[in-house]
Amino acid sequence: MTNDDTEPEVRPLRVVVADDHPVVRDGLAALLKFTPGITVADTVADGRAALRAAVMLQPDVLVMDIQMPGLNGVEATAEISRAAPKVAILMLTMFDDDESVFAAMRAGALGYLLKGAEQDQILRAIHAVADGEAIFGPGIASRVLGYLSGPGHQVDKFPELTTRERDVLGLLAAGLPNTAISNRLGMAPKTVSNHISAILTKLQVASRAEAAQQARAAGLGNQRPTAHM
Repeated sequence: MTNDDTEPEVRPLRVVVADDHPVVRDGLAALLKFTPGITVADTVADGRAALRAAVMLQPDVLVMDIQMPGLNGVEATAEISRAAPKVAILMLTMFDDDESVFAAMRAGALGYLLKGAEQDQILRAIHAVADGEAIFGPGIASRVLGYLSGPGHQVDKFPELTTRERDVLGLLAAGLPNTAISNRLGMAPKTVSNHISAILTKLQVASRAEAAQQARAAGLGNQRPTAHM
C-alpha cells in the first residue's frame, strides 16, 4: 500500500539571470546554484537574450538588470510581459531614480532591488515574485506607495501611448533634446525619433512643442530628470 500522507515533491524554482557584467551575473548564478529549492535555468548578458530565454525556457523568475546592450532591461521586461506573461521579473540594478523604478513597474516587473542588497533579501525577493507578490528594496517601497497614492500618477496618462512612448514624452516635456533622451533611456537616436513620430500621430499634434505642452499640462516633465551616470 502507498502512504497517502506522503507530501508531493516540490519542484525547484527555475531562474534566469540577465546582466551584462560577468562578475555580477556569475556571482548571482553561483549563489542561486547553491541555494536549495532554486535551479539556474540560464544566464544571459543582454535584453534580447533575456527575452529569448523567457520565451524558450519559461522560467519561474527572471532576474534582470536595467542597463544592458541592445534591448535594455525595461524594454525587455515589457516584451516578456507580452510574450511570456507567466515569467515573474525581478529587477536587480544600480539605478534608484524614480523614473527607472516606475518605468520598470509599468513594463511589468514585480520586484525592484538595488545591487548591493543582502543575499537573503535577493533570495526572499525571488521567492516573493515567484508567488506573484510585489516586493521592493528599502527606500523604494515608500516612494512607490507615495507615487501610486498621489493625485493623477503617470500610469493613467495618455493610455493610447506605449510604456516607452510615455517615457519619451515625459523627457520631451522636460525639455530634453533627442540626444539626451537617447542617452537617458539607453536607446538609439533613430529609435527616439521613431517614438516621437508615433507620439505626434497618436496625440494628433503637428510638432514636438505641442506634444510637450500637452504632456506638461497633464503633469509630465515638471521636474527635469538627472542623467544616468
